[in-house]
Amino acid sequence: MSEKVVPVVTRAGSEHTGTGQSGGAVRVSGVSPQHTPATKIWFGRVSNEPGYRSFPHHHGEAETGGYVLKGHGRIYYGDDYAEFIDMTEGDFVFVPPFMPHVEVNMSTTEELVWLTTRTPDNIVVNLPDVDDASLVGYSPA
Repeated sequence: MSEKVVPVVTRAGSEHTGTGQSGGAVRVSGVSPQHTPATKIWFGRVSNEPGYRSFPHHHGEAETGGYVLKGHGRIYYGDDYAEFIDMTEGDFVFVPPFMPHVEVNMSTTEELVWLTTRTPDNIVVNLPDVDDASLVGYSPA
């Protein structure tokens, strides 16, 4: 007989923090295989302090969906991270598998908070860093 799976609540302040990280983008998991019965999804919160950014990275085979809960984010991608898209509160974004990118908080005074989901897990493959000056329009805190 198989074990019954029931809803699992991850209470505020008890999120799983042992997940893939990349520089100034801090990821915590609310739903993941590491601490719930989930087997095919990772769902969590990603935050960037004012003026901070992630290292260049990609998420392997994972498809990623993001929602900007608070702040002004920018994702740099493409050759030498020369292309970018901006997002503000209420915007959703899809990042394809294996796409190198840099996530940036464009504000130097306000926190950026994303809700992020990906399959099958929070895969984070960090890549060689780039100089801040190469990211058009970015000013670190």
